[in-house]
Amino acid sequence: MSEFWSTQRVLVTGGHGFLGSAVCRALATRQPAELFSPRQSEYDLTKVEQAQAMIERFRPDLIIHLAASVGGIGANRARPADLYLSNLLMGTYVLEQARLQQVAKTVMIGTICSYPKFTPVPFVESSLWQGYPEETNAPYGIAKLAQLVQLQANREQYGQSAIYLMPTNLYGPGDKFHPDISHVIPALIAKCVEAHEQGADHIEVWGTGSASREFLYVEDAAEAILLASEHYDGAEPVNLGTHEERPIKDLVPMIAELVGFTGEIRWDTSKPDGQPRRCVDPSRAKALFGFEATTGFETGLAATLEWYLSHREQAVERTS
Repeated sequence: MSEFWSTQRVLVTGGHGFLGSAVCRALATRQPAELFSPRQSEYDLTKVEQAQAMIERFRPDLIIHLAASVGGIGANRARPADLYLSNLLMGTYVLEQARLQQVAKTVMIGTICSYPKFTPVPFVESSLWQGYPEETNAPYGIAKLAQLVQLQANREQYGQSAIYLMPTNLYGPGDKFHPDISHVIPALIAKCVEAHEQGADHIEVWGTGSASREFLYVEDAAEAILLASEHYDGAEPVNLGTHEERPIKDLVPMIAELVGFTGEIRWDTSKPDGQPRRCVDPSRAKALFGFEATTGFETGLAATLEWYLSHREQAVERTS
């Protein structure tokens, strides 16, 4: 066990969310000096005075900022202003209060939604500023990317220690299955399970199926965040991923087969595909702090389905 963690008072914002829960579980095995994960109901981080009060109360050595407002394509189309403002304010206030209160290190979590719509594949971090994000994700992606600008400016002017990590699409047990906010894997699992149980002869899926995505198991993402927290202290953003690209047209029948649904898959081409391709180059993470994903996609997908079937009410009701 690393001696680093035994001296750390760690504050995890969003620690009861999907990724946050995984990070807190991974932290528990490292036995930090203290671990704090206040609930959203305790502190509204879109208000500067509450971000200030939170940090004053817990006096952390390390902040891992995971609190975010997120959703799939539908949520991004329906509430772009809400997603932009809430993410911008939370990140801005947490990072600035960490600086003002001299927190030793802050870990900010970005998103690959910040990459330009037509980024060359695999995405390398130097491509972040080479175009505008895909339209349905742009407000969210730009709000998160602003945190990279802020931490780099703070590092240059004030010497603040803060790092910026960009996980690719996450999935795994504990994911969000509510239809208003679910991403592609939980949305497809829920759709196929419902169709299978009702004996439906078809399902409808948004888009053409031509888009591709890369998926990172949530436990692997948590491990990457903790490795970076301990071993990385640089200004440059870092991708977290697997370098495995999967077309949606291949993903849908794979999930249907796993669930046992044998009906027709109908593509609703009136709905958007989102960003055409997503696949990151994870080599910087390996070089800087030794991270490599270890969970095979089929293994992770089966674990996600198993969790959903045994926690269905919890999975569907969860909206944050």
